[in-house]
Amino acid sequence: MIKRYFPILTWGRDYTRATLEADLVAAIIVTIMLIPQSLAYALLAGLPAEVGLYASIAPLLIYTLLGTSRALAVGPVAVASLMTAAAVGEIAAKGTPEYLGAAIALAFLSGAMLLAMGLLRLGFIASFLSHPVISGFISASGILIAASQIKHLLGVSAGGKTLPDILSGLAAHLTEINLPTVVIAIFATGFLFWSRKGLKPVLEARGVKPRLAALLVRTAPVVAVIVTIVVTWALGLQEHGVKVVGAVPQGLPVPSLPPFDLALWGQLAMPALLISIVGYVETISVAQTLAAKRRQRIDPDQELVALGGANLSSALSGGFPVTGGFARSVVNFDAGAETPAAGAFTAIGMALATLLLTPALYYLPQATLAATIVVAVLTLVDLGAIRRTFSYSPGDAAAMVVTILVTLTMGVETGISAGVGLSILLHLWRSSRPHYAVMGQVPGTEHFRNERRHRVVLAPEVLSIRVDESLWFPNARFLEDTIYGHVAADPAIRHVVLNCPAVNFIDTSALEALEAVNAQLKDAGVRLHLSEVKGPVMDRLVRSDLLTHLGGQVWLTHFDALSALAPELTRETLGQARCETAR
Repeated sequence: MIKRYFPILTWGRDYTRATLEADLVAAIIVTIMLIPQSLAYALLAGLPAEVGLYASIAPLLIYTLLGTSRALAVGPVAVASLMTAAAVGEIAAKGTPEYLGAAIALAFLSGAMLLAMGLLRLGFIASFLSHPVISGFISASGILIAASQIKHLLGVSAGGKTLPDILSGLAAHLTEINLPTVVIAIFATGFLFWSRKGLKPVLEARGVKPRLAALLVRTAPVVAVIVTIVVTWALGLQEHGVKVVGAVPQGLPVPSLPPFDLALWGQLAMPALLISIVGYVETISVAQTLAAKRRQRIDPDQELVALGGANLSSALSGGFPVTGGFARSVVNFDAGAETPAAGAFTAIGMALATLLLTPALYYLPQATLAATIVVAVLTLVDLGAIRRTFSYSPGDAAAMVVTILVTLTMGVETGISAGVGLSILLHLWRSSRPHYAVMGQVPGTEHFRNERRHRVVLAPEVLSIRVDESLWFPNARFLEDTIYGHVAADPAIRHVVLNCPAVNFIDTSALEALEAVNAQLKDAGVRLHLSEVKGPVMDRLVRSDLLTHLGGQVWLTHFDALSALAPELTRETLGQARCETAR
């Protein structure tokens, strides 16, 4: 039992020197990448820069103990940072102790929720976020995040939480653009975009091995940070209006409890739940993708526990909500991380950076961090997914579009809530009108197929109908109406055989509907039969009155039913192809 909740006891037994070397190399690469990212995402969340460093230490240590993914790298991420800013911004003003306290409380609540869901094995809750909704939400969040950073790229003061507000705020302050800030922003953004595709060929041309070159590309943000810090300091650009990070406290965070204010917790409960679910979906998607490449296994419920523990530790160390980052995890994987210990070594690296490097961050331009954010989040935007989804499922595409539009115009919480609500409504609508088929026998076989798709033979007195959905309250009335409609339209029908291979469950409402159908068909001189009922469904039916009063029988196969109800036609149809072959 203890190994289930502490996977380190399993993989730790086989830890070798070679594994240690691989984890150390990966940790160095990820640490170099994480330093500017943690600062940038703290800025995005509206928090002091050091809070990003704090959120990148304890959570990694806790995940090492509790996590089941060998390559996942937890820490601050763009979407969770945006959601943090949106939630906390409704409660307190940026830069105030209340704002920081609310962010810490948000991490604590999110961690507690995730931990509880993991212990109760409630990972299925994340299934309520369909892929189109998540895709639309992440794309919209990427656009919002990029738009929110334009003010830092231009050096102006502008606010806004929705896209229209952000754009109108920028338009009102265009006359305040700071030219040195724009120059820094152009250099940093251009360099970071170029480095993604152009730096690797340059390195390879100079003799660097492809794998090492790919890893060095990930360190490009550090180069941008160092160059812009040196330039800002050397030219005294701060005196010319370039906003810098300023003094960053040196030293490790002091453990402390979050504010215990029930009113505050009540305001943060729903945002914490949304951050928890969105963060978990992102985390488990990344973890499973990377695990599959190495044929490893992920325990979804234990990942809830691990992510919950990481967020609790973030709160206790003065941080904000964290989750598994896609880009960081891919770098960790590509760098050769073998176990979660790579995250612990990364935490040590971040702790050393907090102790030793923070004085050097004073002259770091906020425009550089904004450029880091913009380049990172624009890779999340995939508007082309709308067209691809629409060609396959217009309903899912509608959910995606609604999620994007509502997120951009009304905020992140409203956007994802609207997407989830619409997805559930679409599911209920589809379930209320399930696909069904009137079946006939394929000549020369014992198989029965949809009369609209195949050349089949129908028995005049038998209605063979297959419903391709479990039967429950949304579609109970549809089932009744469908059967009554076919029976009313054909007076020759004497038997209705409900084919049930796709029925995995029959709830009480559907059971009552079947009982009503059975009674009314009896009154009309028609017998109701069932065929190919699954074992678990049959187990429940034998505990009901339906089988006791059933007008017909329950058949093992549909062929058995038709052989008894229309024997001559069934035998003749079975022999048709064989006779044609003999000729």
